Amino acid sequence: MDRVTTTTKLAELTGLVAQGGVAVLSGAGLSTESGIPDYRGPTGRSRRAEPMTYQRFVGSAEARRRYWARSHVGWRQIGDARPNAGHLAVAELERRGLLSGIVTQNVDGLHQAAGARRVIELHGGLDRVVCLSCRERTSRAELERRLREANAGWAASGAINPDGDAVLTDAQVSGFRVVDCAGCGGLLKPDVIFFGENVPRTRVDECFGLVAGARALLVLGSSLKIRSGLRFVTRAAELGIPIAIVNQGPTGGDADATLTVDAPLGLTLSGLTAQLGEITRAG
Repeated sequence: MDRVTTTTKLAELTGLVAQGGVAVLSGAGLSTESGIPDYRGPTGRSRRAEPMTYQRFVGSAEARRRYWARSHVGWRQIGDARPNAGHLAVAELERRGLLSGIVTQNVDGLHQAAGARRVIELHGGLDRVVCLSCRERTSRAELERRLREANAGWAASGAINPDGDAVLTDAQVSGFRVVDCAGCGGLLKPDVIFFGENVPRTRVDECFGLVAGARALLVLGSSLKIRSGLRFVTRAAELGIPIAIVNQGPTGGDADATLTVDAPLGLTLSGLTAQLGEITRAG
């Protein structure tokens, strides 16, 4: 996109957001500048990732061992990731009272780390684990401590996948010990929605309610190629709510969008907050 087009679209985006009442829907593309790859955007196209399914996880001890070994390695990158300029800009928009809420498809917790408060984690968060028997939720930090103790001397490394695990060989996985719930001995699972698992209906309804009550919907870094995120864009379009999409590359929601901006997220959102600041000072 040339400089003139970018400037024009940023001005349009600023005018839309400046009126307030904006619901944000964010995807993996917002976190790539924090070093976390995505599935379908520029950083994800070079990777062949096979996400864990819920059915495989609960049905196979070997699958759980592979998952937790890979996730134990990958967590180092996810846990150490820091909010980028895009996350900070979204938090600033919330601080200025321009957002009605944030729905994120991401599981990295970077919106909250940037200071955002009204965040619905559609797919859960990797910073928590849940026992499939007693349903107790505990911190990922505590699990990591227990895994280190159970696997003293074990070490492995590999490329990080978008869902926070690492690519490891069978030889690297062999010998890794999984730990169970410290309370009841049940199976532990990250508190995220696996492929083949349904998002709780109450959570979906909360997201639909946020979209329905918004004056505008701002989509950030989501390809909208699957129903999980696209359904909220479809609902906004059905309700006649203006939709702005900022993403690198085309999305599945472009046909319904009032405005599309194909540009880097951090730069665009930083420019947005800067222009909003100028409007405030001028007023």
